Parts: sequence; structure tokens; C-alpha cells
Amino acid sequence: MVIQARPRAGGLFALTALLLAAVNLRLAVTSIGPVLTEIRAGLGMSATVAGLLTSVPVLCFASIGLAAPRLARRFGSARVVLGGLLLLAVGLTIRPYAGGPALFLLFSAVALAGIALVNVLLPSIVKDRFPDRVGTVTGLYSVALNIGATTAAAATVPITGAFDGDWRLGLACWSLAALLALPPWLLMARTRETATASDTPSAVRVSRHPVAWALAVYFGMQSTSAYVIIGWLPEIYRDAGLSPALAGVLFAVTSLLGVPLSFVLSSYAGRLRSQSGIALVLGLFGIAGWAGLWADPAAAPWVWAVLLGVVNAAFPLALTMIALRGRTPATVVQLSAFAQSIGYLFAIPGPILIGALHDASGGWRVPLALMVALMIPQIIAGMAAGRNRQI
Repeated sequence: MVIQARPRAGGLFALTALLLAAVNLRLAVTSIGPVLTEIRAGLGMSATVAGLLTSVPVLCFASIGLAAPRLARRFGSARVVLGGLLLLAVGLTIRPYAGGPALFLLFSAVALAGIALVNVLLPSIVKDRFPDRVGTVTGLYSVALNIGATTAAAATVPITGAFDGDWRLGLACWSLAALLALPPWLLMARTRETATASDTPSAVRVSRHPVAWALAVYFGMQSTSAYVIIGWLPEIYRDAGLSPALAGVLFAVTSLLGVPLSFVLSSYAGRLRSQSGIALVLGLFGIAGWAGLWADPAAAPWVWAVLLGVVNAAFPLALTMIALRGRTPATVVQLSAFAQSIGYLFAIPGPILIGALHDASGGWRVPLALMVALMIPQIIAGMAAGRNRQI
């Protein structure tokens, strides 16, 4: 028997399900960086292939994310989220034991495909279940996302140590978080959602609007910065002479700052007519952080980590601007899909190029100089996207 769920029915249960899903949205990614050296040694992985590994998330988010609205219309958003969590659990469990770089990449892609589905559909479920509290609930699940990312970044090395240095077990244990999120979504999937914005067709073609392209470029530039941080920051610190444990903690700081910043910044930006000033300030923090690493990673490692943690708040700012720039919920869904998919496509070459430049130059100064330069287009696109315009 199919039950018709009201938007506000079971609010606490739905919120719990949302938060459990959100915790999983970066675990597969942030758990890699702290033990990347061990993974490369264990699998015989070159720096260029490791750079490809850090680009797999954006490739999956760009390609699989485009299919999410169509799947949701056919099967229902909750069922697709459930399927995404299943893919995530399978990928996280198998990839450490796949036995080679190619299979490790393949099962990483399986896990990340699941994340991509969940990533795209959670906002529509928030709108359906909490129509009068979209901002608050979005802020809460952004906090949960950052808590998950921070925990995986900080705890992977200690967990690996607890398993006598077995990085495979250290990575596989994160599949338990995905398994924990499955029961509530299994119950959610037994109900039929009311019509959401993602199910409603719209005549607006967002690709024809400059604001959509500004958002896509901004999303792509901030994703490039974020995934270079995720993929390479611990190794940059380790190559500068810092211990693996300290490198992991410093990396965790970049995610930990997102816990308060995501909620506070989203709430503040939503009250402003223009968000251009915030985009400018975040970009300046990014220039300072990348330039500090370029000068000397070990000189003030905590300062550089804090600066890069602040610039990571560009992600919730981008999501907030997407919501503000659309006149209707249906347009916001289209704008979100366009900006995120195109933005992630823009971001794909970044981590690969950073790894290739490191191999070619034999150090980190050339790759880090590029990261400083890339903050300029991020600032320009962010200021354009932040102007008080709507589609």
C-alpha cells in the first residue's frame, strides 16, 4: 500500500534522514587525502593518476547529477536517494580491496555516482518536506555535510593506525556511515512524495542567461579550489616536512571551518540584495591562503589552513546564490542543475593539472602559483553572480 505523505508529516524523522544522508556527501572524498601516500605506494599509483582520482568526484557530479531529476520524476526522489546511498556503501566497501589503480578508480566512481544522486536531490526533498523552513534546513544539512567531511579527514589516519597501518580497513570503515543512513531512507522511499519543483516542467531556458553562466563559472572555480585542497593539501604539507597526522588535522581544519561558516554565511547572504561583496572577500582569503602555501607551507601551516577553510565557504555561498537568482522553485532547480553540472565540468581538469605540474616541475611552487591565479576568475564570476538579478 502506497502512503501519500504530507509535506510536514514526520518532520523530525525526515530531518534525521536528511542529516544522515548529508553526513555521507563528502566521506568518500575527504578520507582519501590523508592516506594518499599510502594508497599510491600500495597500488603503485603515479601522481598524475592520483590527480585523476581527485577529479573523479567532479566528473561523477557533473555527469550523474544531470540524470538525477529524470530518475526522480520516474521513481521518486526518496527512492533515488536510497539507491544512491546503496551505491555509496558498495563502492566504499569494495574499492580499498579492488587490487589496482584502475579498479580503485572504478569503485570510487561507483561510490561517487551515489553521492551525485543524493547531492542533487536533497534540496528538492528539503523544499518538499520543509517548505517554510528551506533556509534553516539547508543550513543544517550543510553543517552535517561539513561534519562528515571533517571527521573523515581527521580520523582516517588514526583509524588506519588502529588497524596496524592497514589503510584499506581505514578507508572501508566509512561505508558504515552509508549503511547507517539506509534504514530511514528505506522508510522514506515507501511514501510517495508530493510534487516538487524538480518534477515541475518550466519553459525557462537558463543556459541563455548570463547570470546562469556566471553561477556555473563561480561554482566551477570554487570546486576546483575545493578539490585541489581535498586531493593535494595533506601531501603538500607532508612534502614540506610535517607529520602525516598533523597534515591530516590541518586538512580537517579546512572542513571544520565550514561547520559554522556554512550556516552563518548562508543565513547572512540570504538577507542581502547582492552577494558580490562576500564573493570578493572570500576570493581574497583564497589568494592569501594559496600564496602562503606557495611561499612556505611549513612557515605558518595553521594560518594557511584557516585561510583556505574560509575560502571553502564559497560552496554554500554558491548554493545560496543559485536559490536567490531563480524567480520560481522550478527555475531554481534548473539553475541548480545547470550551474552544478557545468561548474563541475569546469573543475575536472584542475586536480589532474596540479598533479601533472607537480610531476613536471618536481615541486609545488608552479601548481600553487596556478591556484593563486585561478582565484581571479573566481572573484570576477562571483561578483557577477552576486548581483541582484533573477531569471
